[in-house]
Parts: sequence; C-alpha cells; structure tokens
Amino acid sequence: MMLSITGLNQYYGESHTLWDIDLDIAQGSCVCLMGRNGVGKTTLLKSIMGLVPVSSGTIEYNNIALAGKAAEIRARSGIGYVPQGRDIFPLLTVEENLKIGLGSRRDKIRSIPDRIYELFPVLKQMRNRRGGDLSGGQQQQLAIGRALAIDPGLLILDEPTEGIQPNIVQQIGDVITMLNEQGLTVLLVEQKLPFARKVGKEFIIMDRGKRVAAGAMSDLNDDVVRQYLTV
Repeated sequence: MMLSITGLNQYYGESHTLWDIDLDIAQGSCVCLMGRNGVGKTTLLKSIMGLVPVSSGTIEYNNIALAGKAAEIRARSGIGYVPQGRDIFPLLTVEENLKIGLGSRRDKIRSIPDRIYELFPVLKQMRNRRGGDLSGGQQQQLAIGRALAIDPGLLILDEPTEGIQPNIVQQIGDVITMLNEQGLTVLLVEQKLPFARKVGKEFIIMDRGKRVAAGAMSDLNDDVVRQYLTV
C-alpha cells in the first residue's frame, strides 16, 4: 500500500476525535473520504500531514513511518496537500506561490513545470497577479498547482470544490481524473455526491470519528447515502 494507517487515535484536549482508524490507499487509486460535517475528515487529513499530533497508531507512506515526524517530511516524501480554505499566500504573485512548492522537489528543479500551466492556463495568464486578487476558483487552481509543483506521488485534497463556481468545479474534476489516470494517487475529502461519484474509484465514510463504510464507488448505494451522508 502507498499509504497505510493503522489504529490511529487523535484527541483535541479531552475530546476523542479519531477512533482506531484503519485506512489503506493503494497506488493509483482515487479515494473519496466522505461523511457529514464534524465527523473527523479534516482532522484525519491533518493527522496524515503532521499538522495535528496523534496519540497512538501508525501512518506509513511508501513504508516510511510518518507519525510523530515534522510536517515538512511529507512534502519531501512526495505528498502534495491542498488544505480546506486553500491557504495560498495572498500578497505573493501566482508565480511566487507556485515556486514555494519547488523547494520540496527531490530532483531540485527550480523552474515551474510547464505541465502546471497546461493544466491551469489561467495561472499562466495571471502569473504576475497577487494570489489574493484571484477569484475563489482561481485560488483553488493555484493551491492545486502549488501542491503539484512538488511532483507528488500522492495528492491529498480537502474539499476542493467548496465555494467554487460550477465551470471550475468541472475543470478541477477533469484535472483530478486525468492525473489519476496518468498514475497519480489521490485522496480527497468531498461533500458533493455527484462530484465524488464522478472522480472517485473508491469511497471511505466516517461517522463520529470512526470509519464506518468503504468500498468501490459503484457500491455506494442509496441506503449507505441515507444512513451516513444525508443531513
């Protein structure tokens, strides 16, 4: 397995947020992590990325143990991360935002790969604009481009369609599908069921901090949706 999590527990103060999470992501898969608001999806991603401490359990990426290690080791190991809310640098230009990702590349390339501008042409057009001047959809494309700049083997995205206009949602979905078909492994948190069904090959559902269902996306039936996903 490319990413393997075993018996993961996490606390915020006295609150037990993740309960004995087991999760395996195979190379080349595209997995949608799903569940209602507040069930621990973002906390799980932050745990993988080393942004919150875990109390017990293991996280391994390509057989490298990550739990307890500094967050920057993830990028150097080949994990690209697009957080919820995007977290771009609003006062830096598009080009400067993209170059930040280059520092973690193992091949030490210092120029922005043409591939990123081919995937998101608007970033090339606006490369000298400040990140904060971009629309929400353009900022999301920038955040994904920055994550791709490290040349990741695994791309993790936290709600990449949140608050974005439909035409850019479709474009982001097409890019994720194309990259996955070309061999990039993807793990994404997604609330929109049509988008999840479109891009995902597999699903994992969380409820109250626990993994409660998983399978091929074709197995995500109405009963599971009603039990765990409808509000």
